Amino acid sequence: MATLSLDEARDLASKALEAQGFSNEQAQAIARTIAKAERDGCESHGLFRVPFYVKALAHPQTNAKARPVLSELSSSIVRVDGARGFCPLALETGLPALEEKAKANGIAALVINNSYNIAALWPEVEELAVRGLVAMAFTCANAYVAPAGGTKPLYGTNPMAFAWPRRGKPPLVFDQASSSSARGEIQLHARDGKPIPEGWAIDAEGNPTTDPEAALLGAQLTFGGYKGAAIALMVELLAGALIGDLFSYQSTERDKFGSGAPFGGEFIIAINPATTASAGSCEDIVATDSNTHAEQLFERLLSQEGTRLPGSRRVAVREQTAANGTTIPDSLYETITGYLQG
Repeated sequence: MATLSLDEARDLASKALEAQGFSNEQAQAIARTIAKAERDGCESHGLFRVPFYVKALAHPQTNAKARPVLSELSSSIVRVDGARGFCPLALETGLPALEEKAKANGIAALVINNSYNIAALWPEVEELAVRGLVAMAFTCANAYVAPAGGTKPLYGTNPMAFAWPRRGKPPLVFDQASSSSARGEIQLHARDGKPIPEGWAIDAEGNPTTDPEAALLGAQLTFGGYKGAAIALMVELLAGALIGDLFSYQSTERDKFGSGAPFGGEFIIAINPATTASAGSCEDIVATDSNTHAEQLFERLLSQEGTRLPGSRRVAVREQTAANGTTIPDSLYETITGYLQG
């Protein structure tokens, strides 16, 4: 295993991507996102993703030097055209405008179109929560997941993320796929030669499998059966039809060159709790301060032995990686350093 500080991980990713043809702006934004994943112990979205970004260049329409363009769709909705680049830079372009509109209007939305997105969603919602906003994010993927009762991929893993601001504490954040596992988790099992848990996937013939290679050739399953499938469908509509972008199966059909990188959109909603909570009722029971009110719920939750708040594990890992750095397999380190040669 190779051990790197978080600064070294970020710089390695940035330099490798730039050597492969990414602009400095694109490479730096992607590397910042990768470093956040390494910081939080999310191996499947950290340096492990660098080869996926490089492979995405296989599609001739990929724009590794894209400059996202910000526009205003209404008084409370902004749009970023990713210009066929990658989502991290599009997010950095649009989030400040989303924050401004949410704080001014009480609620606002950010639409990202024409972008490759193979990153986690929690960094953007957490950033908004740090700034005092409640946030939700949704994105499709390539078609990896079968609908409930079906055997062929139709939906993406279709993650959704949520963040709630907390006074004097890290925000409450969760980021989860509507599938039983993230795609990257199966890829990690395949890399390491480990079986996947039952219920994650079926093979190409529709049979249950614990073989990660067979799962990658077959279809992933949603969590909770029909309930997870309904959420996957909701995400398809929010991050596809609603914002005028591709469904997961359309992203797959577009990828005729095997880049493996989902192409489409992301939809983010930001809400200013200072606006909504001020209109509350039942003042004899409910505190008008949404933060104080939420902490009452968290306190009750944590009073039960064995419980924790979503995202608390990531926060705990941050302290460890800040002190000890992050580790990756030597083989991955050699692959990434190999990219430095151009």
